[in-house]
Amino acid sequence: MREVRIKGELLMSLYLCVFDGDEEIDGVELGTYADYNGLREYVVRELEGGQAGGKFPTFILHSDSDGEWVVSECIKLSEEVTEIVLSMKTRPSVSFISDWQRAVAKSIGLIPKNAFESFIDVDGEFVLERIQHLRKLCISKRMRVLLR
Repeated sequence: MREVRIKGELLMSLYLCVFDGDEEIDGVELGTYADYNGLREYVVRELEGGQAGGKFPTFILHSDSDGEWVVSECIKLSEEVTEIVLSMKTRPSVSFISDWQRAVAKSIGLIPKNAFESFIDVDGEFVLERIQHLRKLCISKRMRVLLR
C-alpha cells in the first residue's frame, strides 16, 4: 500500500513491482484498491458467471494486500490473464470506476473500444497488459511480483 497523488488527489494505491535485491526492475501503480477490485469484480461477474475463482483462481482469489505472486503463480497467471484479455477485448467497454481514471483517459485521448481498454493504471496504460508484463519479468528473471 502506497500513497500516490493522482490528478492532484492523494490516494492509497496498489503498487505491483518486481525487485532484484534492493533494485526495482519495474513496477506499476494500479490506482486504488477499489479500482483493482472493480476489475476483479468485473471478471467474476462477466467471465466467471458470478463464481469467484471458478475460472481464474490465481488472479481472483489472491490477496491484493502485501502479497506476492511467485514464479509458479505467474505461470498460472499467464494462461488466466491471457484468457481474460481475449474475452474482454470482445466485450463492450464499461465506465471507468474512478474520477481520476476519467481524467487520465481524457488527458491522453483514450476512448475505450472494449472492456479490456476500460481498466487503466495511473499512466493510462491498460492494467491487464501491465500485469502481463510484470508476470513475464517474474518468470524470465525467476523473481516475485510484489503487491504493495
